[in-house]
Amino acid sequence: MSSASLLQLLATQARLSDGELAERLDMTEEAVRAQREQWEKEGVILGYQAVVNEEYEHDSKVAAFIEVKMTVKMTPERDGGFDRLAMRISRFDEVSSCYLASGGFDLLVLVEGKSMREIARFVAEKLSTLEGVLSTSTHFHLKTYKKNGCVFEAPVQTERLAVAP
Repeated sequence: MSSASLLQLLATQARLSDGELAERLDMTEEAVRAQREQWEKEGVILGYQAVVNEEYEHDSKVAAFIEVKMTVKMTPERDGGFDRLAMRISRFDEVSSCYLASGGFDLLVLVEGKSMREIARFVAEKLSTLEGVLSTSTHFHLKTYKKNGCVFEAPVQTERLAVAP
């Protein structure tokens, strides 16, 4: 067994008990519990979440992916630059995820709100006004096909059509 195996199993099947994890990895339950608790304390494991099919959520919300281009003067530097602006953006309640990215933009930000108007207001009043933000491009989320390794499949129709004699 390796620590990587335990971490991978926790990432994909966090509902398993320490006993079930130990059995699958040929470890003792105490060793699994100690390793998991150590990772939680060190910040390796930040939390546990369920992947929920949005079709069944009662609270309607709108999500958008926002590409953020930083000004030329924003450069990567130790404890500053990209990191400082990304952490500032990450602290907004509307932001659910924030990533440094390669390509034509610098950050990819996932934002959630009650309406498209609320997200547009966030971009106009909070995000685009930050020093260091040169431009933004907003893409609204329409449908999820796969999230965190879980494929969202529509129910398969098994009913046959009637055949006329």
